[in-house]
Amino acid sequence: MYQKYIKWVLDFVFALVGLIVLFPLFIIVAILIKKEDGGSIFFRQTRVGQNGKLFKIYKFRTMVEDAEKKGAQVTKEDDPRITKIGRTLRKYKIDELPQLINVLKGEMSLVGPRPEVPKYVKAYEKEYRKILKVKPGITDYASLEYIDEEKILKGSENTEKVYIEKILPEKIKYYEKYIKQMGFLTDLKIILKTILRIVR
Repeated sequence: MYQKYIKWVLDFVFALVGLIVLFPLFIIVAILIKKEDGGSIFFRQTRVGQNGKLFKIYKFRTMVEDAEKKGAQVTKEDDPRITKIGRTLRKYKIDELPQLINVLKGEMSLVGPRPEVPKYVKAYEKEYRKILKVKPGITDYASLEYIDEEKILKGSENTEKVYIEKILPEKIKYYEKYIKQMGFLTDLKIILKTILRIVR
């Protein structure tokens, strides 16, 4: 009942209100991104959503244009592809705010397992069969645990290898934990903890 009806309504309402309230911030960020290098404002990337459906996730662009063609799909703190304004946006997770658009479109939820790119899902296809039964989210237990993921990857010679073999298996455990505990109070707790971790 919660997942099918209540959660969907809450996601839609809060995403709509959030986009309206944050609109001035979006304008400021867009101007700063354009001013730095004249490139695109948003970064869109294919992710795997509920029931394996592919969708384009929205983020503010924090790296140079065509960054994926110049390196790994995961990012470490000392990645030279990150722009000056991008470092600030990433530090305060502002680059993630456009995902409210995905929530409004029904592709994501405020809280849920983070959506991954297809090749990472394929690497753990068996585990993801259960994870993909629920809608992916902007934040969850794994997001809280790995909020400083880029620092963990800093200095890695092969960031994708470290991510796939060490970090992703741990994230999957947190995704499974969330699915077992999913409910209004769990979602509220995760949202509040996420806000506190960002503004600390």
